[in-house]
Amino acid sequence: MYTRQKTAPPDTLSRYIRQHRNTFTVIGVAVVAFGVLVWISRPDGTTPAAQGTTGGAGALTVTGQSYDFGTISMAKGKVTYAFPLKNESAGSVTVKKLSTSCMCTTATLVHGSKRRGPYGMPGHRPIPRIDEVIAAGEDAVIEVTFDPAAHGPSGVGRIARVVTAETSAGPVELRIAATVTP
Repeated sequence: MYTRQKTAPPDTLSRYIRQHRNTFTVIGVAVVAFGVLVWISRPDGTTPAAQGTTGGAGALTVTGQSYDFGTISMAKGKVTYAFPLKNESAGSVTVKKLSTSCMCTTATLVHGSKRRGPYGMPGHRPIPRIDEVIAAGEDAVIEVTFDPAAHGPSGVGRIARVVTAETSAGPVELRIAATVTP
């Protein structure tokens, strides 16, 4: 015979919440921490600028926006290429953030005697703001380092990676490529 079950008295729910208060607290803190990390590593939402060209109010000239390392060996370790930047405009440009498309690649901004980085892939850790100002006529370098062993044996073959510099004039993309051998 079917009997209808009574609903729990109101004090049962409050007792359950009291008993699991620590669990609810930990879950709440984790959700808030995740939200903060997502908010910190978000893109700035700037409009794209002409990449690799000079322009009006502060645009960077990039000499060669792509570089191919050719054939590289995992056994020989990391390889680095320095992309030269120049602000040939009349205004200053602020490099806000640097990020890479993969955890096997890092980028470092070198401006005068300052080295800012290395910065990696968003999601692996928050990408902090750099806010490095490159005045009109000044030079800087973005050093891109690729670790061919980062993916292990499955990383053999042709690769292509992108480094994005978020600037006050818009994003600038730099590309590297290589053929990885054991």
